[in-house]
Amino acid sequence: MPMFEGSMTALITPMQENGAIDEKAFQDFVEWQVAEGTVGLIPVGTTGESPTLSHAEHERVVSLTVEAAAGRAKVIAGAGSNNTAEAVQLTKHAKQAGADAVLSVTPYYNKPTQAGLYAHFAAVAQAADIPVVLYNIPPRSIIDMSVETMARLVKDHPNVVGVKDATNDLNRPVDTRLAIGPDFSQLSGEDGTVGAFLGQGGHGCISVSANVAPKLCAQLHQAWQARDLDAFETLRDRLMPIHKAMFCEASPGPAKYGASLLGKCTPVARLPIVEIAESSKAQVRAAMEGVGLL
Repeated sequence: MPMFEGSMTALITPMQENGAIDEKAFQDFVEWQVAEGTVGLIPVGTTGESPTLSHAEHERVVSLTVEAAAGRAKVIAGAGSNNTAEAVQLTKHAKQAGADAVLSVTPYYNKPTQAGLYAHFAAVAQAADIPVVLYNIPPRSIIDMSVETMARLVKDHPNVVGVKDATNDLNRPVDTRLAIGPDFSQLSGEDGTVGAFLGQGGHGCISVSANVAPKLCAQLHQAWQARDLDAFETLRDRLMPIHKAMFCEASPGPAKYGASLLGKCTPVARLPIVEIAESSKAQVRAAMEGVGLL
């Protein structure tokens, strides 16, 4: 069985009007996510604004998540960097903080070769006795980690247990399943194609949309796991306007605005992410009203 499956949320990091992390709002948000059926919590990923958090803030958010989750949902802590030494440091902290796993992104900007990717993730895997979920996102990191490189890592490092696949290549989950096996957790990083991803052998989704629609996202995965295809198709179609709205501008701008409409936080993000345009706000609001969230 795969270690991770079902509906997981790439958590936003609520902030006060002055840009400081709102710790109470964050832990309240985690509590709500768990109550709505989210089975996996992913703090300080891209949606959590990891690029603009200090190391101390990053580590604090991971600790806050573990504390608030209290074992009721898995915590896969964002611990990636394009600096291998930094990724190792964040991985060690996640282990110390009590996270269930780390999410480690392919190094961005440096453009390592496949050999460089292997060496980077081998160092991460060796850094701490904690499961590692790879994060392959070519649109943001420019490079694409090959299935062959992933398979080699899994063979050599048994704590490499899964991948967040944001390639939007729907051949990839079948290729990965055939190369690595059915127990390697394949988690979609693309909300809009999650239905097809599951059908192609995937196990779950690390979702941006679940920041505003956690119950619907959880129900989608529950329907899939129960093979209730009528309910699955209804939920898949119902969620599509939310998925489109959450990516009408760069994440996490739309997700933070949507969460603010629910009273969960302010829409404040750190520069260079700015508050979304009025037209985008209208799209987010309309999508949320359309599915009954508002």
